[in-house]
Amino acid sequence: MRLKSNGQASRTPASVCAEMLKKSREAFESKKTAEESFRLGQLDGIVRMVVENEDDFVETLNGDLHKPRFESLLSELILVKNEALFAINNLKKWMQPEHVERNLATTLDQCFLVNEPMGVVLIVGDWSAPVQQCLVPLVGAIAAGNAVLLKPSENSSHTAELLQKLFPLYLDKECYQVVCDVMLADLLELRFDHIFYTGTFTKAQQVMQAASHHLSPVTLVVGGKNPCYVDQMCDLPVAAHRIAWARFHNAGQNNVAPDYILCHAEIRDKLVQALTSCVLEFYGAEPAQSASFGRLVNMEHFLRVRELMLSSGKVVIGGEVDESDKFIAPTVLLDVQESDAIMKHEILGPILPILTVYNADEAIDFVRRKDKPLCLYVYSSNPKVISKFLTCTSSGSFCANDSAIQSSLVTLPVAGVGASGMGLYHGRYSFDTFSHRKSCVLRTTHVECVTYLRFPPYEDQRLSLMMWATSLSRKGAGWCNLL
Repeated sequence: MRLKSNGQASRTPASVCAEMLKKSREAFESKKTAEESFRLGQLDGIVRMVVENEDDFVETLNGDLHKPRFESLLSELILVKNEALFAINNLKKWMQPEHVERNLATTLDQCFLVNEPMGVVLIVGDWSAPVQQCLVPLVGAIAAGNAVLLKPSENSSHTAELLQKLFPLYLDKECYQVVCDVMLADLLELRFDHIFYTGTFTKAQQVMQAASHHLSPVTLVVGGKNPCYVDQMCDLPVAAHRIAWARFHNAGQNNVAPDYILCHAEIRDKLVQALTSCVLEFYGAEPAQSASFGRLVNMEHFLRVRELMLSSGKVVIGGEVDESDKFIAPTVLLDVQESDAIMKHEILGPILPILTVYNADEAIDFVRRKDKPLCLYVYSSNPKVISKFLTCTSSGSFCANDSAIQSSLVTLPVAGVGASGMGLYHGRYSFDTFSHRKSCVLRTTHVECVTYLRFPPYEDQRLSLMMWATSLSRKGAGWCNLL
């Protein structure tokens, strides 16, 4: 960031961003990112960067989010390291051409798919998990052979500055650059070959609109209202522990956390009691003094979450706030109505609303009236209930009898659907997202006795032969038209 003469910070001008993009595009076009050895070296650089600077990352995450070391390591750094190691171990296989089944007309040809990099991609990270949400998609982009401009969130400035400092020490300076002090709107005026965005619905709309001007493909990971149904047939102590952990982790600033509970009326009061015990067990009688509980990222966000809490339902657990410390206690609300403000916006804070339902069908109807969520959770010991939710609802991911754990598996994609986003990432899915799968046919010239049938002048006899071949293609494998 540069300073004006009056000492105020000024943002990087758009012309500098354009120059950075030009530099990355020239590096990409030199084909240096195409080599397997180069990609492996950069992925190894990410592993070393995370391992060798662990304490620095923990410190910056604490500065941005008051994030406990335990959470920083498990939910941020370990996930990035595992993602990079998984890519290193599988890259050779991912880069191999994929041969496809041939037909009658291509029996002597080579038919396959090759994965080629998209080009120069823009990755826009969110602030709720600023290391993970920047570096996990970066791993996929590097593995696929792209150059990258990375824009961390301005709300996590400590982490952004650390990434900007470390990138030139561990990664190629031309291919991988961090942009900290520039408006997203300015970046979106430039042409990228792919845009990966994690964040809010409103900004996702802006990203998609800007990308349409260049027909740039996008991957959007958007938060939202993640429902959590708690059935009367469930292991209630286990459910309470797992829900409380996921909701209050990182002070609730987690886009895969349960956003509200649809609780069966028979066990609502018992669930509140169990959650009360969990909050006491996790954070003690005074959560503000707990080393295991974070803070809201900035004052604007604090005020927004506090207003949602005060304008919705009735506080039955927590509710304490400290504006000077951006602290909101782990809070549970009862008597929440569907029309309340907290049910219209993603919370991203340590507030857990509980709505009462009388059966699974009512809960399913409630979920289906809303936008498709990023995640859906069901706690039940009845397999039929779980199966019904799985088949009758649509969500980016689904998890039964736990929360958020599905997003930590490198073999499962993180994916939105509908209003919660589009596209896939994690593991092989990230590699595919940042690759163009090019169809290839390498033909022989020795079958002209067959292919000549397609050439003019057209004759009924030739048409009959081709119609015959086409009709056979519908009856068994190995037959196809002769085009």
